[in-house]
Amino acid sequence: QVQLVESGGGLVQAGGSLRLSCAASGRTFSSYAMGWFRQAPGKEREFVAAIRWSGANTYYADFVKGRFTISRDNAKNTVYLQMNSLKPEDTALYYCAATPRVLVNRLKRWQEYDYWGQGTWVTVSS
Repeated sequence: QVQLVESGGGLVQAGGSLRLSCAASGRTFSSYAMGWFRQAPGKEREFVAAIRWSGANTYYADFVKGRFTISRDNAKNTVYLQMNSLKPEDTALYYCAATPRVLVNRLKRWQEYDYWGQGTWVTVSS
């Protein structure tokens, strides 16, 4: 069992930065791949980034490549999403999630994740 709590969201101007954190409880955190997803009002949940349990491999949606960075600290049971050069279209509720799956294609599908946080809002003003 893994419990996840996101933090770090807020209101920021276009071009600004935010760092999201996701604190996990549970002794098996380091065995899970972690992902960040987002959902804007009226839209479907979409993949943002994922990181393998070791932190050695990361994956990104095309629309965040070069702007967002996912990382994890297994000693602190925490995964991060550094978001730079934010755009108004990045406005959404951001979720972190945990999955035991390993295939890259499965890491990009929200249906493959077993545990979810409650989400943290990110609002980017123009």
